[in-house]
Amino acid sequence: MRHLSSRHILSGIIVSAVAFVLFSTVGCYQGRPSGKPPIHLNPNMDSQPKYQAQESSKFFADGSAMRQPVAGTVARGNLREDDKYYLGLNSKGKPLKKSPVATTPALLARGQERYNIYCSPCHGRVGDGKGIVVKRGLMPPPTFHEKRLREIEDGYIFTVISNGIRNMPSYKEQIPVSDRWAIVAYFRALQRSQNATIDDIPQQMRNDIR
Repeated sequence: MRHLSSRHILSGIIVSAVAFVLFSTVGCYQGRPSGKPPIHLNPNMDSQPKYQAQESSKFFADGSAMRQPVAGTVARGNLREDDKYYLGLNSKGKPLKKSPVATTPALLARGQERYNIYCSPCHGRVGDGKGIVVKRGLMPPPTFHEKRLREIEDGYIFTVISNGIRNMPSYKEQIPVSDRWAIVAYFRALQRSQNATIDDIPQQMRNDIR
């Protein structure tokens, strides 16, 4: 049996030590985060200098990286040039006599739903001003069926819903423009229902009523 030289023994120790270190390093690395980023052959603008939201900046005089829109800027989709539809006013700034939205069964159904939610607590389900909150002490609003309101312009009703009047608050934040016109249509339907004449009834149904 040959005896190993000290040189061979030393080489074996070195190889074993290197192998131990390699295996130990791999074992410790698996599943643990590293402070060094991986090799990124194609950065593809993944890492770039930029400002985050609410971050400060020395470049601008006010110290804010976030800038205010240019004065007069209008967000996309919010350019409301149609005063008839969005304000209920004609070219002279007066309330529209008639609604710019065609009255359909679907519009009336939507108007009834929105009216019952937002308007009926004060105005009542039939527009008589005897809603549930009035019965609990709130000053009653006028009935929709008085002559003045039966002759008032549709645009006036729309602006009252939008901006409020006297002790009635504005509802333009709660009710979108389309729903305000739907309520106007249902407002008129309520008025007609409480002030109908025989001429409002279809001919084929009049004999049943008489």
